[in-house]
Amino acid sequence: MATFLYKVGRLAFRRRHFVALIWVALLTLAGVGAATAPAPGAGSFSIPGTEAQRAFDLLEERFPGSAADGATARVVFKAPEGERMTDGEHKSAVQTAVKDLTADKQVASATDPFQTKSLNEGETIAYAQVTYKVNGMELEDSSRDALENAAEDARGSGMTVEVGGDALQAMPHTGTAEIIGIGLAAVVLVITLGSLVAAGLPLLTALIGVGIGVSSITALAKVLDLGTTTSTLAMMIGLAVGIDYALFIVSRYRAELDEGREREDAAGRAVGTAGSAVVFAGLTVVIALVGLAVVNIPMLTKMGVAAAGTVAIAVLIALTMIPALLGYAGRKIRPTSAKGRLRGGRKDKAAATAAPVAASGAEEEKSNLGTRWARFVIRRPIAVLLIGVVGLGAAAIPAGSLALGLPDDGVQPTDTTQRKAYDLLSDGFGPGFNGPLMIVTDVKDAEDPKGAVAEVGKTIEGIDGVVSVAPATFNKAGDTAIISVIPNFKPSSTETEDLVHAIRDAGAGLKSDHGAEVTVTGATAMNIDVSEKLNDALLPYLALVVGLAFLLLIIVFRSVLVPLKAALGFLLSVLAALGAVVAVFQWGWLAGLFGVAETGPVMSMMPIFMVGVVFGLAMDYEVFLVTRMREAYVHGERPGQAIVTGFRHGARVVSAAAVIMIAVFAGFIGASDQMIKMIGFGLAIAVFFDAFVVRMAIVPAVLALLGAKAWWLPKWLDRALPNVDVEGEGLRELDSTGSESGRGGQGDEDRELVRV
Repeated sequence: MATFLYKVGRLAFRRRHFVALIWVALLTLAGVGAATAPAPGAGSFSIPGTEAQRAFDLLEERFPGSAADGATARVVFKAPEGERMTDGEHKSAVQTAVKDLTADKQVASATDPFQTKSLNEGETIAYAQVTYKVNGMELEDSSRDALENAAEDARGSGMTVEVGGDALQAMPHTGTAEIIGIGLAAVVLVITLGSLVAAGLPLLTALIGVGIGVSSITALAKVLDLGTTTSTLAMMIGLAVGIDYALFIVSRYRAELDEGREREDAAGRAVGTAGSAVVFAGLTVVIALVGLAVVNIPMLTKMGVAAAGTVAIAVLIALTMIPALLGYAGRKIRPTSAKGRLRGGRKDKAAATAAPVAASGAEEEKSNLGTRWARFVIRRPIAVLLIGVVGLGAAAIPAGSLALGLPDDGVQPTDTTQRKAYDLLSDGFGPGFNGPLMIVTDVKDAEDPKGAVAEVGKTIEGIDGVVSVAPATFNKAGDTAIISVIPNFKPSSTETEDLVHAIRDAGAGLKSDHGAEVTVTGATAMNIDVSEKLNDALLPYLALVVGLAFLLLIIVFRSVLVPLKAALGFLLSVLAALGAVVAVFQWGWLAGLFGVAETGPVMSMMPIFMVGVVFGLAMDYEVFLVTRMREAYVHGERPGQAIVTGFRHGARVVSAAAVIMIAVFAGFIGASDQMIKMIGFGLAIAVFFDAFVVRMAIVPAVLALLGAKAWWLPKWLDRALPNVDVEGEGLRELDSTGSESGRGGQGDEDRELVRV
């Protein structure tokens, strides 16, 4: 592979006009496609295999046009102190508001609280239930404005009026923190690469890759039923890995110049060596993202596949466009030190041939921070290993109290109208009123449909934790009924989850005795089913992703223990990151620092999402850092010296890559949406733990303790595995034959630059 990629790099460098034109054309084509494509909708949201989804499907079949999955809103009215909602002025204002809401073209129904008796016992609080024909993400801004205007007009009578429900759900904004994160990434690149031109290449190529990826997703959104949120993950991951992959190749290019190679040859060797690591690192990320299909949640699958496509684009750009841009940059990108700057315009071939051999001896004298740290770890591996493992273990302790759920209005900041409406309903009607359960009863095969439904209502009413059971509503055919049940507990509580399971258990007996098939659905039941589905899929997903990546890393490193160590270190960093998420978002530690207004359960998607994304990124650092060690070991260095060599060449770049990725992810902490804030924090802290504790401390300590055994591979397995030559052994053979490195001198390159 190294030899093939070497030729690709040289070809891209030499034919840079053609390569640049192809990528610009692809970006233009994707942009035009995105601009002319129909506006994407919210995408169909379904959770196959869950009872709540089966109930929704039955409602669509038996109650056509009922908008069972449509957005909802509750407009909550509270009378001033000492007054009642039934007073003439207040009653008139409420009815006017309901009339205004009904006039909206997207509203399916809006209830009058005085007709539906939706008032509390003291008649101080009332609510109007608004149901829309479309879901929250498809709701037009004009409909949201009409909802807010109706509430504002009703406040004119002196009432407190607040609005809750998913009808106010809008695309979250990330604020200026994301821009600051990208700016910080640019600063890190300048410091690492030493020039504005060199730093600009990774940013430029990453933006082009993300532009092509996100524009393609937008262009195909309508055809493939992709929601408006599908591109969020693609943008987040594509930007981070795009910068990192380009950074590794540009850094290796400067190191090759440092050894006295001509620029075209240096570009080829950078792609042949660092590019090989990019390919396998990209494959691990793609495996982790595509593996999200195991969860069998279509929305999550589409997000994973879209992000994987963007990562694949980032890999291709790093292998082709980066060497092309290096050709354009010419002498503006300099070697890492003065020894690589040649005099007289032509390179000494003998020096070039001897450079790789002499480099190891010469670099023994060099000492940077990475070298000093590696030598420190080699001298005290047990102490470093214990400190790293104990530290991450301590950070992981809060994960033992992990409570999963999906956010509702109860975790919104207290100054939002959604949270105020939530609290008013809890005060007036009880905590469970914010999470009603919808019982769908199929009595098509029952001998006495009405009697069977009545028995269902009576049975549910006798279950502990049920506050009230509303009268059943039948469809026109009389074979399906809807019963609304109010729990005694708030929606996100474990008691409500137990109640849902109790109703479902009781429903099994009702089917055999009365022929009534009972299913529980609604937003609360759907959230419970989603959380359980994600929990059940976590272990199979982890086994699939880690197993495939383990096999891939065996091929890359030609070792059994190194991939095993990589996987175990990743699990440790993920557990520590989950512990940090629990401490901040569930326990409230440092909540104010991260802008967490309200604590609550951790988003149920967070563990599996973190496993998928962080595993791919963690393997990036493992591949980039350890392949350098493997390269040195294969070329004759002792195991301990190979660790030092790997850190000498890779520690600075891996650290910079991690800081960049942390900066990009941390930018999402400034988002208005609690879920995106949590994802940004979780990914940022996970990258910190994995890059600076696992890869920079635990990995060299373990390798130092293992010595040569770290690179052990059974002979039968060695013969069976393909030789992908990530270490660049084929390039060393080119040095000895001179078949490639002798092509063209520095003078040829200078003439080519003049023509450019």
